[in-house]
Amino acid sequence: MSTETCHLAFTIPPGSVLAGVPVGDIKLPTPYVSYGLPFTESCAHHIKHTFDCKRVFIIASRTLSRETDELEKLIEKIGSDHVAHVHKGITPHTPWSEVLEIAAEARNVKADCVVTLGAGSISDGAKLVVLALANGIETLEEFAKYSLGSKEAPSSVKEPTTPLIMIPTTLSGGEYSNFAGGTNDQTNHKQGFLHSGMGSNLVILDPTLSKTTPQYHWLSTGFRSVDHCVEAFCAVESTPESDEHAESGLRKLIPNLLRTKQDPDDLEARLQCQLGVIDAMNNVRAGIPMGGSHAIGHQLGPLGVPHGVTSCIMCPEVMKFNWKHGQSNEKIRQKQNKLKEILWSDGYVDKVLQGAGKDKATSDLGDLLDAIVRELGLPRKLTEMKISREVLPTLAERALSDFWAATNPVPLAKSEQILEILQSAY
Repeated sequence: MSTETCHLAFTIPPGSVLAGVPVGDIKLPTPYVSYGLPFTESCAHHIKHTFDCKRVFIIASRTLSRETDELEKLIEKIGSDHVAHVHKGITPHTPWSEVLEIAAEARNVKADCVVTLGAGSISDGAKLVVLALANGIETLEEFAKYSLGSKEAPSSVKEPTTPLIMIPTTLSGGEYSNFAGGTNDQTNHKQGFLHSGMGSNLVILDPTLSKTTPQYHWLSTGFRSVDHCVEAFCAVESTPESDEHAESGLRKLIPNLLRTKQDPDDLEARLQCQLGVIDAMNNVRAGIPMGGSHAIGHQLGPLGVPHGVTSCIMCPEVMKFNWKHGQSNEKIRQKQNKLKEILWSDGYVDKVLQGAGKDKATSDLGDLLDAIVRELGLPRKLTEMKISREVLPTLAERALSDFWAATNPVPLAKSEQILEILQSAY
């Protein structure tokens, strides 16, 4: 496995929308990505030689800290004299009060670098911590002004200057985005934040470390990235460049997720999955709109369905809906047929699909994605997640208002359309 450090160059077209929000003049940080070395060695090297930091603040996964010695290895490699403080864990959905608590801890120890060990809420939390540090935010009332849609938005926002290094343990991809979500403790409403420079400066990939992640979580977050690729490729506003990224991501992700399911110790397959996430997130960062799978998935999340699992359930169903109702749209047919060709062209995936009884001539894209999810051993129906049929009409209404419902290749303009997809997924 070679040692690589590459710089990601993201192109943001004028007028782009990221996660439903106009990007405008927002500057997206272009993180370096390091892989090929143990995460401890890479992190210690860049702290010293790239960022010249001496007071490191670590935010680590509570589970990883409790059940493994990976955090201790990291502290030892950095040098305990240079670790100013360690904060273990963040509550899911990133409460604002905890973000401000962590920011205060970092401020008090005069931290000059923030390192995350973990993913999900920890990644979002760290982005918000460096934003709070840069702008001197100390109260919930002040913090609210920086959220998207705030009527009291500050006239100017200072870009974070504290280097942020992320060491992800899943395939969700949040480390490549400067969008972050956090929950207002006073209203229990999750709100988004998107400001220039609010993201990681360095992402460190280590497939060996990823073996500490439960397989269910590894595979389901991986399929979330597959969903990013599928919906970006099928998007009405896709471009030749975004199609290339989506195809590259799928060619890395799908066969190697299947390989890591078969052999969790296959480190090269794990690394290819991690590299596939970069392709997937390239399109998200570039503002390529997602579709119905993401729109419905956003509303399944509050019902207790993990984001990765929402993609496992909804992506195949949305593809089948689009094929059924978009037969007069030549672009929909061409895009889905191209994705089928991509899947069948990989020898490993071909064997899985044939083993599942799929046929090249008669199986549609939704059928193939269904077979892949089932081979990964992940949920495919809403009943598996204990979702009651009674909530489907309300769920459909909520999904209709999502910013990505309208950008589905077959625009979702009526709740009856979404209800059809939900009933198929039930």
